[in-house]
Amino acid sequence: MRMTRRHAVEALLASATAGFAPMAGWAAVPAPPPLLAPAPAPDAPTPGDGRLDGGHDGFDHMTVPVSINGRGPFPFMVDTGANISCVARRVAETLALPMEPARDVHTVVGVRTQPLAQIGELRVGEQKRRDMSVLALAIDDPKLCGVLAVDWLKNQRLTLDFSSNSLEFAPSRHEFTRPGRVVVPARRRHGQLTIVEAELGDRPISALIDSGSEATLCNAALRRMLDRAGAPQFKSQPVRLVSILGEAFAGEMIYVPFLRLGGLQLGNVPVVQSDSHVFEIWGVADEPAVLLGMDLLRQFRAVSLDFGRSQVRFDLLDTA
Repeated sequence: MRMTRRHAVEALLASATAGFAPMAGWAAVPAPPPLLAPAPAPDAPTPGDGRLDGGHDGFDHMTVPVSINGRGPFPFMVDTGANISCVARRVAETLALPMEPARDVHTVVGVRTQPLAQIGELRVGEQKRRDMSVLALAIDDPKLCGVLAVDWLKNQRLTLDFSSNSLEFAPSRHEFTRPGRVVVPARRRHGQLTIVEAELGDRPISALIDSGSEATLCNAALRRMLDRAGAPQFKSQPVRLVSILGEAFAGEMIYVPFLRLGGLQLGNVPVVQSDSHVFEIWGVADEPAVLLGMDLLRQFRAVSLDFGRSQVRFDLLDTA
C-alpha cells in the first residue's frame, strides 16, 4: 500500500552556532543540545481576514491561492506541521527570486541541503507579508507551488472547512465547546500546536495536528502502549510513504481502538506506525504520540487551529 506524504517540508535549518535554530520548518533530528526558539519574523502578516476557496494538489491536500511579488496566483498547501514556508524551486526560478546559499535542512528521513529564496511580498487574500525567507524545494507536483507554514500562521486562527472546501485566516479569538463543536486546549511546541487533552484509554498522550500529512502517524511508544494494554490485535499492513521531494520511508498500518481529544471520543482510528524523525524533533520519541493527518481531519465538518489562543476546534458532521 502506498501513501504519499509531504514530510520533506519538515525542516529545521542548522544554526551556525551550537544546536538547531528552527528558522522554520518541519522536522529535524532532535537530540541535545535543545532546539532554540525561532527568531522573530521581520514582518508579521498585515491585518485582515477572509474566507478563500480551497483547491487541491496532486495528493488531495488543501491549497490556497497565493501571490508572490504581485504575480500569481500560485497554489500553496497550508501545512500546520511545518515551521517555515516553502516555494517550489521552479517557481523561484521563473520569478527570478533572489537566492541564498544552501543550508542543511533536517527532513523526515534525514539531513538534506536546500537553498533559501527571498520573497519581497507574499499575499494571501487580504493579508500580506514582506521580506520573507522561504525554502526553495524541488517539488515535482505541478499542482503545488509552495507551502504556507507556521511562520505565516502564527498569532492567527486558521479554519479548514471541509464541508465547503474553503479556508479562513482570521484574528485569534476565544471559543467554547457547544453542541456540535468541541474546543480542545493546546500548547505550542516548536511553533506547532500540541493538543494537551488527548488520551489513549486512561493514559495521556501527545497529539499534534499536521494538515500537510495525508496519513495519521503514531510512534513506537504508542504502539508499545497498545500492546501493554492488551488492545485488540488487528492485522497490520505495511505501507510506503513518500514526501513531496520523493523521499520514501516505511510504516505499518494499525488501528487505535480508543482515542479521546478533549470531550471527543474516536474509535478504531487507522494510523501508520512509523519511526519518523518528526517525533524526535518535537521531543516525543520516547512518549506515546500521534500525528493527526488529513485522513482523520476530513472526518470533521471543519477544524480550526488558533495559534494565538492555543486552541483547536473540531466541528462535527451533522451525522456524528
